[in-house]
Amino acid sequence: MVADYEKMLEEASYQLPPQVFKHERFEVPKPVCTVVGSRTFLQNFKETSEALNRDPLHLLRFLSKEMATAGIIEGSRVIFQGKFEHNTLERLIKRYIEEFVTCPVCKKPDTKIAKEKRLFFLVCEACGARSPVKPV
Repeated sequence: MVADYEKMLEEASYQLPPQVFKHERFEVPKPVCTVVGSRTFLQNFKETSEALNRDPLHLLRFLSKEMATAGIIEGSRVIFQGKFEHNTLERLIKRYIEEFVTCPVCKKPDTKIAKEKRLFFLVCEACGARSPVKPV
C-alpha cells in the first residue's frame, strides 16, 4: 500500500511543469560595483530597486546612511563617495531586504511601505500584516 502511494507521488511529480520547482519569483540582481579613484559606482542600482519594488531614493538613503557617505543617482547607477567592496554592498542590500521588503509574519516579499501621520508601516499584500518600520 505504501509503495503504491509513493509510486503515484513520483508519477505526479514527473507530470508537473519544471517552473513549479524554480524559485525565480523574487530574485534580486547581484550588485555590480566598480571602484574608480575614491568613488564607488553601483552600476545596476535601478534594476535592484525595481526588483525590490521600492523607491530608489529610499534605498539610496538607506545605503548612504549605513555606509556613512554621500550617494548620487546618475541615470541607472549610483555614485558613492569612498571605496567600498562588493560584499559590503551585497550585505547591506540583503539587510535592506530583511528590514524593509520581507514581511516579518509570512516571509514573503509582497509588501509596500505606507506612511500614516509620522509613522511608517510595512504592509503585506499577501497576508495583510502591518508591521512598523523605522524611518530612513
